[in-house]
Amino acid sequence: MPSLAPPEGEVEKPPLRTPGIRRALIQGFLGSVLVLFGSFGVGWLANGSDINRWSWVIPLRTEPWGVAVSTVALTLGCWVMFHAWLLLGRALREADRQSWQPGSLRVVNIATAVWAVPHLFCVPIFSRDVFAYLNQGRLVLAGGDPYQEGVSQLENWFHFGTDPMWAQSETPYGPMFLWIEAAVMWVTNNHVDTAVLLFRLACVAGVVLIMVYVPKLAEHFGVHGGRAQWLACANPLFIISFISSAHNDALMMGFALAGIYAATTANRHWSRGVVATLLVTVSVGMKIISLVLLPFVALLWAASRGDGETGWWRKFKYWFLTAGIAGVVLLAVGWVNGYGIRWLMVLAGTGDTGKSFWSPLGIVDDTLTNILHAFGQDAEWTLDTLRLIGRLASVLIVVALMFLGRDRHLMQRMTWAFAAIVVLSPIIHPWYLLWLLPLFAAIGIRNDWQTKWVIFTVGFFICYGAQDQLSVWEFLNLDEDMLRLSLATSVVCMTVIALLPSGRWVWTRGWLASPLLLRVPGRSQTYALHTYDGIHLETLDPNRGESPPAQTAEQLHTGELPVLGDQRRVPK
Repeated sequence: MPSLAPPEGEVEKPPLRTPGIRRALIQGFLGSVLVLFGSFGVGWLANGSDINRWSWVIPLRTEPWGVAVSTVALTLGCWVMFHAWLLLGRALREADRQSWQPGSLRVVNIATAVWAVPHLFCVPIFSRDVFAYLNQGRLVLAGGDPYQEGVSQLENWFHFGTDPMWAQSETPYGPMFLWIEAAVMWVTNNHVDTAVLLFRLACVAGVVLIMVYVPKLAEHFGVHGGRAQWLACANPLFIISFISSAHNDALMMGFALAGIYAATTANRHWSRGVVATLLVTVSVGMKIISLVLLPFVALLWAASRGDGETGWWRKFKYWFLTAGIAGVVLLAVGWVNGYGIRWLMVLAGTGDTGKSFWSPLGIVDDTLTNILHAFGQDAEWTLDTLRLIGRLASVLIVVALMFLGRDRHLMQRMTWAFAAIVVLSPIIHPWYLLWLLPLFAAIGIRNDWQTKWVIFTVGFFICYGAQDQLSVWEFLNLDEDMLRLSLATSVVCMTVIALLPSGRWVWTRGWLASPLLLRVPGRSQTYALHTYDGIHLETLDPNRGESPPAQTAEQLHTGELPVLGDQRRVPK
């Protein structure tokens, strides 16, 4: 977690002309252009899209060579963006684990904007959820209730591209987002391509909110805003999921972060706490999952208005105040749209289908199912049972974090409460990482294994999304071939990036601040495995009893900030 303060005597801002920064900007843009091109061949298109009839797009979608070229271009483009992200971090001193320079935030913002521009015009990739928005908007305009009926009730719903898996399901989105869906379909007169563009622009508004408030929150808690922005917003998964895929999660997190910042600075004026509550309530109106943030926003508001630890009377006062404001708003919304509050009950029961093989509960379920099948036992009950256990455990964790802990750790408590809801669900979609990453980046992600966890997780979901979400016509019978082609492209790209100097630092340096002590059975010597400045083994002198000093990552390269979790500011 690099310091906010630059090294003594160094005040120059990193210019865009710096070779590493310039290369990163160009590479990231070229990668985005490759993704843009590949999306026209294997991105998701509704049957009613005019793009299907463009002469140069037809062979990309109907000829085997066109599909193959598009698959490689899309996958390669994602990894070129990934490499540009690492290259930018290296140019801004992440690889050397030094303090980031003043002006780094400006560089990261410019890079993110440059890389994002081509994605405004992509055919949707990595997800087809945006087409569900189209039909849900049509359902609202038709006077239907998306919380009681699926879009299959609509005439010609398949023409608008919604995944048949969700055709008979209730909407999982909040009532305020339904207004956006209806407005988009009304303005565009049900034109598919124009509607997708407008939904994407709405999500860009959420992206802008996130990019405004991530560095503000980070600097409020003593974390370098530029580095937090680089981790949370410049990574390719963020750009693809929130712009190319047009996920409404961008709006949810944008309003949530704006509300959290207003609550942390409510000491400036009492009304900021009211604004914070309203902003988070709007976030809930996009997706109900952000409801878990509301009690912690109340605690942040209460803490900002008092001196010292907040007493229980003040905590309950602000909990009731926040709940009252949010309740009045949501009741008013329910009255206006005619859905009442039953949408809360419906949304509380959504997400009961399937599992992700990488989720902790998914891993446990697979293991338990295999064991039961090996003994000839029924295993159909395991997933439902684990889902119930996960929900109960997450509720208990959230309640515990609400009541236990000091005020100076409120941001951490809120972040881990949100993380518990995500991690203890059987389904963890790739963009769920983007719910948590802005919050963790704001409270500080250390420049050691914590940063590597972020990088490797982004890389994993890039690899998975590029090969799992390819739209290939069934008559070509190329689904499995394109999956393997995309996976092979990812493996080659990952290998090349790992060997390049601009990417080698990710796995060769900076793992653990303190060396690992190893002892070979039967021998008296102790070995120290160093993984921070470089991976190497050192033999310790048994006569002198040498022991490597235990230091945090920050002490090794900044000496100013403590480990993840302390919200103290850096002295000016």
